[in-house]
Amino acid sequence: MHAKIYSATTVGIISHLVEIEVDISFGLVKFNIVGLPDKAIKESEYRIRAALKNSGLKQPERLTTVNLAPAHLKKEGILFDVPIAVAVLQAAKSIDISAHFLQETLILGELSLDGSIRPVPGVLAIAHGALKMGKKRLIVPQENCNEAALIEGLEVIGADHLISLVAYLRGEKKIEPTPRSFHTYNTVNVSQSLDFNQVKGQWQAKRALQIAAAGYHNVLFIGAPGAGKTMLAKRVATILPPLSFDEVIETTKIYSISGQLDKKALITERPFRSPHHTISQAGLVGGGSQPRPGEISLAHNGVLFLDELTEFKRTTLEVLRQPLEGKNVLISRANCALEFPASFLLVAALNPCPCGFFGDTQKQCICSDIEVTKYIGKLSGPLIDRIDLHVQVSSLKYDELKQTGVEGKSSAQMMEEVARVHEIQKARQGAVWNAHLTSQQIEKICLLTEDAEQVIKRAFEKLALSMRGYHKVLKLARTIADFENSERITKAHIVEAITYRSLDQKLGQGRMQ
Repeated sequence: MHAKIYSATTVGIISHLVEIEVDISFGLVKFNIVGLPDKAIKESEYRIRAALKNSGLKQPERLTTVNLAPAHLKKEGILFDVPIAVAVLQAAKSIDISAHFLQETLILGELSLDGSIRPVPGVLAIAHGALKMGKKRLIVPQENCNEAALIEGLEVIGADHLISLVAYLRGEKKIEPTPRSFHTYNTVNVSQSLDFNQVKGQWQAKRALQIAAAGYHNVLFIGAPGAGKTMLAKRVATILPPLSFDEVIETTKIYSISGQLDKKALITERPFRSPHHTISQAGLVGGGSQPRPGEISLAHNGVLFLDELTEFKRTTLEVLRQPLEGKNVLISRANCALEFPASFLLVAALNPCPCGFFGDTQKQCICSDIEVTKYIGKLSGPLIDRIDLHVQVSSLKYDELKQTGVEGKSSAQMMEEVARVHEIQKARQGAVWNAHLTSQQIEKICLLTEDAEQVIKRAFEKLALSMRGYHKVLKLARTIADFENSERITKAHIVEAITYRSLDQKLGQGRMQ
């Protein structure tokens, strides 16, 4: 007796079809699973046996062989429990599902010992790829229904217990497909409690963040402890425009695969990730024996905040260099190569010296020149060169702190201006941020006036800018010009852009003056 059920698995964020074949024959009573299963899948035998028994379903006492095809693709996780159980029942003639129904259906789910069906990670990614596989229907755990129902054109059937699923497959019970609704989810808008008008002073830092949000430029804050670097960084996401539906799906897929998607929440806000400085390379960029997305992928379409940048291991920070340029990360293993998206806005913060008060107007620095040089030397030149804006954040004076009646722009006002600049960019260059312009696009889009040309020439020679640094100045100036709706980049735009790049020269000298 033979049966075939269709399921799927994920490799990276890409779904792959898996055929579950079950053969029941005379012989020694045994349950074999082949086809490169991991330990969790091999242990499914015990969950399936207990679930069938406790659900009042009889498993044949014969030699049962389960094959997960294709055999060359490694299968991981616990999402094959339910399809294997259904395939066993189909092969044993306990249920009789039509070949047509099976051909157009994918089944996923984990079984508990009492027959309950538990949620599994990666359902959204599998649902997203199901239509490309030619499937019309997806049978998933009840708690994964809303997640899968986001995909248009796919019938999503939710089951909470093996008994109800078998009754549905036998035609004894009707389960209505989950309706597709973007508003099915309850979203927690944490960022609503954060607003830039809560931050006193720091006008230059706010201006820099608005430019960063408008052109997706990376930012480095340098300042004394308590100056407000973290407070500013936490509010960056509040001035970024809302995620589009495609971005919501893409971002949610990453969280789904990582097992970090709450069953009642959809990622509708731009992510804000702030890993601790003790994080490993694998934790930051992804990896492990079973490769999973790292923090930079979890920050995709959002913000990655690295506080106390010099406290991170240098080898950990260096792995950021490729993702900052390529906007993705490739993790290679002996048997596969996985690619995770990693298009994020980097906001980093550091103190200017070990004691934290070099250049501060409120407190005296006690560090020697050698200590400051060694401290800043923890960061490599190539990494600093990939950060567009270097911004000094000064401590506030008492009068500034207690000043009343002077409110800066709110996050809503800043977002409105950022959104206007985004529309200018879309009309001019399509879905490409200014920070991501290629060399060819820079030549066509970053047009300078004669005065601006002279200024950038002197800056290139005086600051010894690299070609990347030169391009970043032009791209920054392009974003600044877009705020004024200026077709050409003027001298004023170039000068402001250079002020945000001048600190890399000072960092290279080991002192910030």
